[in-house]
Amino acid sequence: MSNDSVPANATRENNGPTIGLALGSGSARGWAHIGVILELEAMGIHPQVVAGTSIGALVGAVYVSGQLEAFTEWAKKLEVKDIFGLMDISFSGGVVKGEKLFGFFRESHANPDIESLDKKFATIATEMKTGREVWLTKGPVLRAARASCALPGLVSPVRYEDRWMLDGGLVNPVPVSACRALGADIIIAVNLNTQLVGAHMSKASRLQVEEKAPKEDKGLWQRLTGYFASDENGEPGVFDVIAASINIMQDRITRSRMAGDPAEITLVPMLEDFALMDFHRADEAIEEGRRLVRESAGLIRSWLGSPLAERVS
Repeated sequence: MSNDSVPANATRENNGPTIGLALGSGSARGWAHIGVILELEAMGIHPQVVAGTSIGALVGAVYVSGQLEAFTEWAKKLEVKDIFGLMDISFSGGVVKGEKLFGFFRESHANPDIESLDKKFATIATEMKTGREVWLTKGPVLRAARASCALPGLVSPVRYEDRWMLDGGLVNPVPVSACRALGADIIIAVNLNTQLVGAHMSKASRLQVEEKAPKEDKGLWQRLTGYFASDENGEPGVFDVIAASINIMQDRITRSRMAGDPAEITLVPMLEDFALMDFHRADEAIEEGRRLVRESAGLIRSWLGSPLAERVS
């Protein structure tokens, strides 16, 4: 793991325990992170340290830069055709280049440097050449998030300071360790990898894309959705295989990492029917995140008022 980017000022900023939030990878299931954050804030719980991997890096970046409300409204309005419209198809390093999506974010959202933020923040990426885990804690917040979002076979790697970066979920799907290194005393982790999802795209979503595609582009949309969806007989397509393989790998890595360094509180959203590309279902995932925090409110408050919290303060 490369930790030379961990800031020297990774210390407690107040008299109470420093609360960390570890936001895990999980593609469309990651919209649940929004609900978790919104409900924690509603409870008066404001994490001072945030670390995110893949979709967790994106949601975390928006949160720490103070733009979660507008981002939430945008996510809730997403339709399947909007998701495909933000894809820059390349088939070079991945089906999607990813620059169109993050270019949209940069145009419509502020992109402050991480060092200027009130909260400590890190995204997790995987250096392609060496396989090292890299923590990004400096520079523009959206750039750091993009470096963490490069799902193998789907989203192209990104060049970051002369190094090619892959998805952080390959090495640290739920970045509890980064939260600890940044000074968190009590960590709330959101683990999206306990429910394996084999489908890349539901059949209903595929039909919706094809129906709403412009007439002149029907062939392109049909080909594109065909790459993502299983055939009518249920035989998995190439990207279903990639999706299932990544989910299995991340689940096993998450179990291993969290067994060695468990979070004080681990939240597991119940989104077992979410396909990898179901980003148009933000309302459901957000509500599940909120429900989970409400259900766990007693546990969360007991930790924040526990003897441990008193000792670390």
